[in-house]
Order: sequence, then C-alpha cells, then structure tokens
Amino acid sequence: MQTTSLSLRDFSQIEHLEFLARQVVEGFILGLHKSPFHGFSVEFAEHRIYNPGEPIRYVDWKVFGRTDRLYSKKFEEETNLRCQIVIDNSSSMYFPETAAPSGNFAVNKVTYSAVCAAAIIQLLKTQRDAAGLSLFADTVGLHTKAASGNVHHQLLFNHLERFLGEKSRNRPTQAAACLHQIAEQLHRRSLVIIFSDMMEGGGQETEELFAALQHLRYNKHEVVLFHVVDRSKELDFTYDNKPYVFVDMETGEKVRIRGADVKQQYVNQMKDYLKHLKLRCQQYRIDFVEADINKDFQQVLLPYLIKRTKLK
Repeated sequence: MQTTSLSLRDFSQIEHLEFLARQVVEGFILGLHKSPFHGFSVEFAEHRIYNPGEPIRYVDWKVFGRTDRLYSKKFEEETNLRCQIVIDNSSSMYFPETAAPSGNFAVNKVTYSAVCAAAIIQLLKTQRDAAGLSLFADTVGLHTKAASGNVHHQLLFNHLERFLGEKSRNRPTQAAACLHQIAEQLHRRSLVIIFSDMMEGGGQETEELFAALQHLRYNKHEVVLFHVVDRSKELDFTYDNKPYVFVDMETGEKVRIRGADVKQQYVNQMKDYLKHLKLRCQQYRIDFVEADINKDFQQVLLPYLIKRTKLK
C-alpha cells in the first residue's frame, strides 16, 4: 500500500498542535485515497437530497456543480461514537530526551502520543464524534468527559499543547491505579484509546496493570492500546559496545554498563514481557498495536479507523 509518509520530524518547526494535526490527517487521507483502503469514510456517511429550509452549510457544492442538484452531506449522529483518549504522561514517556528549539516539539514518546491523539481528535471532529482526554502519571492529572463541538475540541488541543513543553523527571507511573480510576469515571460505553509505554515495573505491578485493563473491558468499553516505544533503543537495544550510564527517568537511579554485556538478556526479557502483554490483551479482547516513534502516523491512524468502522 502506497501512502504519504508523515514523520514528526517533518514538522519540527511547527508550533501549533492543531495545525500539525490537520497536516497529519490530510496526508493520511491522501494516502488512503491511493490505497486499497480508499473506501473508508472519514468525513460523512452519505448524501441525501437537500430539503428547502435546512441549513445550507452541509450542502455539497462540488456535487451541485457536477449535477445541478442540491445534496446534503448526511452526517452520523452527533454522538455516534464516544472516544476517550488516555495518555501516559509519566517520566519514561519523555524518552528519548532530545533538545528542541524554543517553542518547538522534541521528538519523544509523549510528543508522538500527543500528535497522534490530536490527529485522532481531528478525525473525530470531522466525523462529528465525541472526544474526551485523560492524562495520567502517578495520578490522573486531567480527565475531561467526551463531548463534541468545536469549542470542546479546541479545549482538548489546548490541553495537549499545555503539557508538551513539560520536563518530567522523577515522575513515577501508577498506571494500574489511574486506569481503574478512569474506568470508574467513564459512565457511558466508549472507545478507550490508550497511549503508553507500559513501563509499570514487574511482578505484582504488572498483574495489577492487567487487572486495570480488564476493568475497562468489564465495563463494556472497547479498548485500543497503542504501545508507544522507541523500538531501536528500547526493544532492540541498538547501543554501541562501549560504557554507558543509563538513568531511570522515573527514579533517577543510575547504572554504568557496556551495551554488549547486557543486550541479549535485556532483549530476551523484553520479548517475554511483550509476548505476555499481547496474550493478555488478546485474552481481554483488547486491540494491541505497537507504535514506534521512528515510524509515520499511519501505524496509529489506520488501526483507529478500522476499529471505528467495526463499531458502526
């Protein structure tokens, strides 16, 4: 499938997240039109004959120009879909720490998640769906109810922009507790989209995280988990064979090692963890999607669009 490749790095000089989201969505839709997925509707359901007295803002003037007949774009119901976007804002999501010019976006996991979230909000806005936003680290820092309308969507863009410039060292993850809280605050069935690196520790903490994901499904929500990673560094461990000082961004703990000394053990443990995570998601009927920050946004937007189509 040939699509327009869009990378966060292509927009490194853009300061406004909403404008960036529109560029991402426009490129994505252009790619869809050139691909086998061109049948997906990302704007409206169908046309119907225009009835005198109705608002003319939904008249399709391009169709009028071709047919000399008035047709309206028949949109889905105002709240056809309720989507709650949940972003992990803990310190590990700020990896890799890269310098960015003042006012611009650094390329890291949390920025990638925010741009993807903004693009999904833009799609929801286009489709007249309801969107909500939750941010969490050790606590739920923000939780807005899902709603539609331009004012609400603009508020969500503002919330996303506000936390993008934050520096987040030594902020731990309490994903399990936060997801339980969010599950209790969603009172209507929703599509819950989670952006997280799932760095919750191990052992009992991991089991508690799985229980929180199961809680969302128990409450009848549809869930898509985007596992946000820098695959090269965090999964494949592509470091040179020389001494490094690795710093835990959530605890500040430091360890000095050579890459080659731990690579194989590290890679094997990560593979085991991811296999376990995928199996649990499959067990709970949660869509698991790897989101590598070094790849374009299609890897996120296409699974979202496919999921939304299935929920119609």
